[in-house]
Amino acid sequence: EELHYPQGEHRSDYDREALLGGQEEVDEYVKLSPEEQHKRLKSIIKKIDLDSDGFLTESELSSWIQMSFKHYAMQEAKQQFVEYDKNSDNSVSWDEYNIQMYDRVIDFDENAALDDAEEESFRQLHLKDKKRFEKANQDSSPGLNLEEFIAFEHPEEVDYMTEFVIQEALEEHDKNGDGFVSLEEFLGDYRRDPTNEDPEWILVEKDRFLNDYDKDTDGRLDPQELLSWV
Repeated sequence: EELHYPQGEHRSDYDREALLGGQEEVDEYVKLSPEEQHKRLKSIIKKIDLDSDGFLTESELSSWIQMSFKHYAMQEAKQQFVEYDKNSDNSVSWDEYNIQMYDRVIDFDENAALDDAEEESFRQLHLKDKKRFEKANQDSSPGLNLEEFIAFEHPEEVDYMTEFVIQEALEEHDKNGDGFVSLEEFLGDYRRDPTNEDPEWILVEKDRFLNDYDKDTDGRLDPQELLSWV
C-alpha cells in the first residue's frame, strides 16, 4: 500500500508495474512502438484470462498481480543476494547485511532502551530485522543461503515463515492486544476529519478490509485473514 499510495497520493506507475511485472518490464514496454505495445498487452491479457471467456474478473486480475509481484520480488532478492554477499561465499551473514545496509556492523542491546526517541525507533526496527534474519536461518549456519535470504526479504512468500509473519503483523498492528486487527488498527495513525471527505486511499483501504480481507465479516482480521493482507 505504501508503494501504491505514498503519502496518500495515488502512484499510477504502480499500476503499470502490477500489470507488466515490474519496473524492468515497464522500461522495456515504453520503448516499444504503439503497435508492439498493443500486441504485448493483448498477450498479457490472454494470460490473465484463465478461463478464456474474453473477460477479466477481479479474481483473475488479483491472481495475476500477485504472481507478477512475486516474480519481481524473487528476482530483486536474487540480485540483492549477490550485492550483500561481500566475500562471495554464497552466504549472507548478519554482519554483511549490516555493512550493506548501514556501512557498519550495528549491535543493539535487546534489553536497553535508548533515551532518544528516533534512535529507539531505529533500535526497535533493527532488532525486528535481526529476529527475522534468525528465523529465516533454517540450518543455524553463520549466514543465509539464497533460499533463506529470500525468506528473510519476503517472508510472506515462504511457508515456514508464515507463523512469524502473522506474529509480526499482530505485534505491529494489534494495539489493544486482543489477537485481532480492527479496521481502526488496520488504518493505523489515520484520524478522520469530520469536516472533510476521506482521501481516496482510505476509501480503497476500507473497501479492501471489508470485502477482501475480512472473510467472516466480523469487523476484524484474525491471524489467518491477516495472511491475505500482509
